Amino acid sequence: MKRILRVIAGCTLLWFVSCSPQSKWTLVPGQHPQSWEKKISYYAAGHFLLFLPEKYGQKDQTWPMILFLHGSGERGTNLELVKKQGPPRMVDTLPDFPFIVVSPQAPGNGTWVPEELNALMEILVHKLAIDRSRIYLTGLSMGGRGTWEFATEYPEWFAAIAPLCGGGDPDRACRLKEVPVWAFHGAQDNVVPIKEQQDMVDALKECGGDVKFTIYPDAGHDVWTKAYAGTALYNWFLEHKKIVK
Repeated sequence: MKRILRVIAGCTLLWFVSCSPQSKWTLVPGQHPQSWEKKISYYAAGHFLLFLPEKYGQKDQTWPMILFLHGSGERGTNLELVKKQGPPRMVDTLPDFPFIVVSPQAPGNGTWVPEELNALMEILVHKLAIDRSRIYLTGLSMGGRGTWEFATEYPEWFAAIAPLCGGGDPDRACRLKEVPVWAFHGAQDNVVPIKEQQDMVDALKECGGDVKFTIYPDAGHDVWTKAYAGTALYNWFLEHKKIVK
């Protein structure tokens, strides 16, 4: 797996990014804990893992980005939990992984809130060397639902999304008709019934969306081990690029 590839460090002059110690991020290659804060309709704040590829910042270039949303078992204040599954687990041993990877953590009893994720995205694109035409979203279980919900609320961010073992509101699925989707689910899932994701896929297909659905016939809830392994999903992401207006 190879390819792709700016940066604004320090405090941006935009009003919504605080120049407090929390916003002084560690912008060096590797995966490091970071914090964010922003006033939206209320004061929102959180923390996340930020992975930067080993060649980040060496040249005047931008990089594709993956936003990863974890499941309910990784909520809380211990960011090490976020490394249990998916991209944040992989990148610790893949310093040349060709994406910026942002992995926020939901609070202990919370879920993913699209307005807060949108606030984080607005900060990220001003502080990091992100190629805005190649921003991708994925998540598993609670994060799979979060992927559908965030993307249907703010589809303009994403070149492609990949929800795993999640579900959403089929009545809103057509908001994603311009966003390629690759969904994954286990046929034997007894945590999130496959019908929840099938309904989203079917609704999106009905309005002409670009969607494919991988069903693992013998799998239960854990489809992330297979879906995030290898290079297929990441190469698929890189095949998609959106027009930034």
